[in-house]
This record gives sequence, structure tokens and C-alpha cells, in this order.
Amino acid sequence: MSGEGLHPVSPDERKLLLALREIPPSRLRDLVTTLIGELCDFAAAPGCAEMQADGAPCPTTDVACDECRKVSSIIEGLRSRLHES
Repeated sequence: MSGEGLHPVSPDERKLLLALREIPPSRLRDLVTTLIGELCDFAAAPGCAEMQADGAPCPTTDVACDECRKVSSIIEGLRSRLHES
């Protein structure tokens, strides 16, 4: 991977990177990093059925097509379960 086109790391990105680095090597770390990577891939190119005429995905996730709604619901459910403990 070349460094072309990279932007400075935002505070949120830095926080996420540091949090990932704090997870000790384990099966759980592998699962978390895989999930985060897959979520980022989905969010970057959701492949919505409701694409615009030019082939671009919805201009905003607030539109909430079925795929985005489904993934958002799963994420919200997971966050809720984590905070129940």
C-alpha cells in the first residue's frame, strides 16, 4: 500500500487504532479486527439496491435502505447488549 491519498488521522480514528492495539493477541482480537474491517468495507461501499442513476450509493446513510437498516439494527443491538453487562 502506498501512502498516496492518505489524510491525517482524525482523533476518532486515532482512538480506534489505539483501542485495537490494546487488545491482547487472542481469538477475540481476531474476531474484532475482522468485524471492524468488514463493517468498514460495507460502510464504504454498501452496494445498495437503491443506487442513484450514476451508480453511486445513497448520498447519506440517513436514507436507510433495507441493507443499511439491517446492519444498523445489528450494530445497535450489539451495542445495547454490551452495555447491559
